[in-house]
Amino acid sequence: MLVLSRKKNESIVINNDITIVVVEIRGDKVRLGVEAPKEVPVHRREVYDAIRRNEHIANEHGAEGAVNPDASESGASS
Repeated sequence: MLVLSRKKNESIVINNDITIVVVEIRGDKVRLGVEAPKEVPVHRREVYDAIRRNEHIANEHGAEGAVNPDASESGASS
C-alpha cells in the first residue's frame, strides 16, 4: 500500500484521469473529493461490499432476489 500525506486542497492523481482532493479535515475525519470519468465506478467501501454481496446472491439465486444497495445513495453526499 502506498501511503501519502496531503493537506487541505492538495490532491493525488491516479492513472492520469482520476484525481483525489482533500476537501476538508475536521478532527479525525477527512473529506475527499473524487474526480473520475463517468465510466469509472466510485463507491464508499461499504457500498462496494454491499454491491458485491448482492451480485454474489444474484448469481447464486437468480436476479429476482437482488437488492440495489446504491438506490438510496445520493452521488454528492458520502
